[in-house]
Amino acid sequence: MEFTAQQIADFLQGEVIGDAQVKVGNVSKIEEGRPGTLTFLANPKYTHYIYTTGASIVLVNRDFEPEGKIAATLIRVENAYSSIAQLLNLVSQARPEKKGIDSTAVIAASAAVPQSIYIGAFTCIDENARIGENVKLYPQVYVGENVSIGENTVIYPGVKIYRDCVIGSNCIIHAGTVIGADGFGFAPHNGSYEKIAQIGNVVIEDFVEIGANATIDRATMGSTVIRQGAKLDNLIQVAHNVEVGSHTVIAAQTGIAGSTKVGSHCMIGGQVGFAGHITVGDRVNIGAQSGIPNHVKSDSTLLGYPAVPAREFARSTVMIKRLPELQKTVAELQKEVERLKQQLKEK
Repeated sequence: MEFTAQQIADFLQGEVIGDAQVKVGNVSKIEEGRPGTLTFLANPKYTHYIYTTGASIVLVNRDFEPEGKIAATLIRVENAYSSIAQLLNLVSQARPEKKGIDSTAVIAASAAVPQSIYIGAFTCIDENARIGENVKLYPQVYVGENVSIGENTVIYPGVKIYRDCVIGSNCIIHAGTVIGADGFGFAPHNGSYEKIAQIGNVVIEDFVEIGANATIDRATMGSTVIRQGAKLDNLIQVAHNVEVGSHTVIAAQTGIAGSTKVGSHCMIGGQVGFAGHITVGDRVNIGAQSGIPNHVKSDSTLLGYPAVPAREFARSTVMIKRLPELQKTVAELQKEVERLKQQLKEK
């Protein structure tokens, strides 16, 4: 299907600058824009591409002021990134909906499975599992005993959900993720380690998205909890009894050690490491590859290992860059001191 710039602007409550009747039928990246496609500009680093892009329509923020000639039609919106997300969601929803239960699926007699569900090939639903309306379980998913999954949740191929775990409504869990594996609990005993039974579960609240190959361990006692609206990237490790606050976003390869509590509306970069048994406040921003060994107050911005306030980290970085120069200066001063000592001895 094709849409005019005016139709798109009306949907997004935007303003057309240029040819309101130009049509597009697809999307493209701004640096690879082609005629007949729509793109967007949200990151200032990509501003130079707007003057050369071949795309027919570009979404821009309302405060964007061009510094040269632009061939494309512009649509000014409040937030270009949010607007392209709305359009991409429409494209995604236009795909044919998965329905029905594959003949190879294994469903326990005691499981509650509605007619509206989609179950892919070789998926297994164990005893007493409860599945909500319009849930989609792609091929080779395992849903363990007593697991509960809320309505409209999508679980992609190869996800494993161990016994007693609770998944909310409108969640998305990507391929290969494991929910509810045992927490890493071992007690030293007679020169070896004795396993501590992990008898808790994992609770994932509504509107959570978890990336591919993430692992969220069950609690030793109680629950490991991912609060409503949190978004976790690929390859994240969440240990036993951790709590991730609502609407917190965590980038790939982050590891959170046991019993740590992360607040709401936090933004955590990739490869961040959290020590165990600490509390991170609300609205905390943590840069990539930071190490968090201690409690963190709300509204903090941290960088580095061990992590320090961002301004302090910036000052330290400047000093590190100057170390060769400082080393040379110190060496020269040492030589001067030795020279002065020698002169004093000669007197």
